[in-house]
Amino acid sequence: MGQPVVHFEVIGKDGEQLRTYYSQLFGWDFGETVGPTNYAVVPRDGNTNADGVGVGGGVGTAPEGYDGHVTFYVEVPDVEAALAKAESLGGTRMMGPDKVPEVNIEIGLFTDPEGHVIGVVK
Repeated sequence: MGQPVVHFEVIGKDGEQLRTYYSQLFGWDFGETVGPTNYAVVPRDGNTNADGVGVGGGVGTAPEGYDGHVTFYVEVPDVEAALAKAESLGGTRMMGPDKVPEVNIEIGLFTDPEGHVIGVVK
């Protein structure tokens, strides 16, 4: 059995505008914004279909000079090991592992061999 996708993320030039767009488009209700990226989460709870299928995610503002990305996060038992494996298979580490103390998780980002941004989280 593979490791599950547990979170999605949209990072762009105007996080507030993007949240308004996705809220109007899909009916997503975002929580409070946090951190320097003006990041807000739409929780999984309340955003699933009748069978309970769905993934929570977040939308925020990119750092100055970065256009942003759309990605998903895969749950892994060891962020450093996952990033190292991604690199050994031809990917490139973007960041991490970094601890996010507000939510007690550890994350990392890498690009696959074609440049797509993928996240890993423990």
